[in-house]
Amino acid sequence: MELTTPNVLTLLRIACVPLLVWLLMHTGPLPSAIAATVFFFATITDFFDGYIARSYNSVTAIGKFLDPMADKLVVTTALIMLAGMARSPHVPAWMVVVLVIREIMVTGLRAVAAAEGMVMGADELGKYKMTIQVIAIHGLLIHYTYFHVDCFAFGMFVLWIALVVTVWSGIDYYLKVLRALRPPALRAAGKRAAV
Repeated sequence: MELTTPNVLTLLRIACVPLLVWLLMHTGPLPSAIAATVFFFATITDFFDGYIARSYNSVTAIGKFLDPMADKLVVTTALIMLAGMARSPHVPAWMVVVLVIREIMVTGLRAVAAAEGMVMGADELGKYKMTIQVIAIHGLLIHYTYFHVDCFAFGMFVLWIALVVTVWSGIDYYLKVLRALRPPALRAAGKRAAV
C-alpha cells in the first residue's frame, strides 16, 4: 500500500470509528459534543485527502477504494450507534437499515467491478449524498438544543432528504455498473440504438 498523504488521512478517518463507538455508548451533552467533534474531524479529512490527491496528482487505486470505504465506515457507525442509543428521541432503526443496505450493495457492486478490472470511484451524486448525510449526522450527534435550535429535529429533517438522495444515488450507481459490465458488443449495440 502506498502511504501517500491522502491515504494516511483516509486511515486516520478509519481510526475514528472505534472512538465514535465508545463516545456514543455514553449519553449527555459532553459525550455528544465530543462525538460530533470527532465526526467533524473525520469528515474534514475526507475533504483534505481528496483535495491533496487531486492537487498533487497523488491519486492511487488503493485510495480510490479506501476513500469511499472509510466514508461508509464512519457514516454507518454513527448511524447505527444513533439508532441504538439509550436516549430519546433517537434515529428510527428502519431509516438506518435502508441507508446501510444501500452502502453494502454499492460496496458489493464496487467489488464486482474490481474483479472485472474496473475501479469505480465515487461519482458526483454519491458525493452529494455523502454531504447531506454528514450534515444530518452532525445535527443528530449534537442532539441537544443550543441557541434555540433543536439539533436533533434539524438532523432528522436533513436525514429525510439524505434518505431520498441515498436511494436515488444507489439506483444510479447500480445502473452505471451494470452498463460498464456489459460485454463490449452489447454496449456498442446500445449506443447504436440510442442514436
